Amino acid sequence: MSGRSKEPASVFPQYLAATAANLATVTAGAALGWTSPAQPKLEAGEDNEGWIVLSSEETSWIGSLTPAGSVIGPILVGLLADRIGRKWTLLFTVCPALVSWIMLIFVDTLVLIYVARFILGIAVGMVYAVAPMYVGEIAESRIRGALGSFLQLLVVTGYLFEYCVGPYVTYTHLAIVSGCVPVMFAVSFVLFPESPYYLLARGRREEAARALQWLRGQSRAEVQEELDVIEAAVEEEMRNKSKLSDLIATKGNTKALYLSLGLVTAQQFCGINAVLFYSQSIFTSSAGSLGGAESTIIIGVVMLLSSGITPLVVERLGRRLLLLASAVGMIIGLCVLGAYFYLLNNGTDVSGIRWLPVLSLVFYIIVYSFGFGSLTWAVVGELFASNVKSNGSALSASFCWFIGFFITKFYSNMATELGNHYTFWIFAALTACSGVFVYLLLPETKGKSLQQIQMILNR
Repeated sequence: MSGRSKEPASVFPQYLAATAANLATVTAGAALGWTSPAQPKLEAGEDNEGWIVLSSEETSWIGSLTPAGSVIGPILVGLLADRIGRKWTLLFTVCPALVSWIMLIFVDTLVLIYVARFILGIAVGMVYAVAPMYVGEIAESRIRGALGSFLQLLVVTGYLFEYCVGPYVTYTHLAIVSGCVPVMFAVSFVLFPESPYYLLARGRREEAARALQWLRGQSRAEVQEELDVIEAAVEEEMRNKSKLSDLIATKGNTKALYLSLGLVTAQQFCGINAVLFYSQSIFTSSAGSLGGAESTIIIGVVMLLSSGITPLVVERLGRRLLLLASAVGMIIGLCVLGAYFYLLNNGTDVSGIRWLPVLSLVFYIIVYSFGFGSLTWAVVGELFASNVKSNGSALSASFCWFIGFFITKFYSNMATELGNHYTFWIFAALTACSGVFVYLLLPETKGKSLQQIQMILNR
């Protein structure tokens, strides 16, 4: 019993709060995964009473407008997170999400589908910016990496939900059940505490103490030392009012900015959004041994299971090793997939290896999920000091989705003009660049407090 003051009796409250917060990312995953089952329905005019039949160019806009809207979402987080708090900013994301799903249920014109998808992107961008911020601030350093990786695990849950339900229900019913997801998040998360970092930054010390007591499962006396450390760090970081220019005002902030921008760029360069948005179409065009819907469900299940690896190993193996292994694995998967499409597009008989597209993408998804998928936003949430965390996270997320928009929009154009094989090989080359970036520039943050990370960045 005497050791209780040094170690929490249980980390369960932190896991519970992180899980509840990241239920918002199920909403994001559902929004992003919706394109895969919805695209063939819209292009064939199925299940929508024949009111619209879209071309592949039009559906590429439907897919890419969500990343485009996501560019705006983090900007709103930058405006709201330091004013109403991390928790209430996260809950606010329910509003644009619900509006967009309701629009998709009732709209009957292409323009309104575009608008709905853009609004849904705003919610997605907000979630990706504020969820890592909240989780990074409520977690102890020894489990912060594991809790941060929950984001990818629950995003994947949203994808899998769409992959499993989408092919077997009508267009309208898919929008209805998808709209239930943000409601479930709001009900689950509303009673959880605000970030102690935010509360201390606003001068609400007693509320911060109560939040820390709940999160650590300890008494006021037992959390006092950690509360004092956090308060000192917040006071140090908040002496100057945060402005956007503060992101380049100190060496530490500047390094955090370019590392974050580089890391989110690396994540998008691997082509994950193009693969996941158009997975059903990719499998259909591959003439594989399984149908597009079935293959996509397999991918979703594998992605979910492999995302669960990271929370178990990240604090033992560290961020850098997992990211580097992820990059190498994705290069292999993309090169093999490109080789298959090269053979297929050049008339080679591939009847004996029709299992290869599924196997290649399964491998690609596994290595993406335990590395760049799970850790990118966890690391971004660790890098910025408290006084610039809102602006830094918002800028990083906006930049990520800006790149994601172009990759998602022009993937179908690249595949048409160059062929799927060259497209996947280009993604493999870009992924190699991402691995070099991690190896040369990204510091290890395993087991370090947020204050220690700032000391490393300011050296």
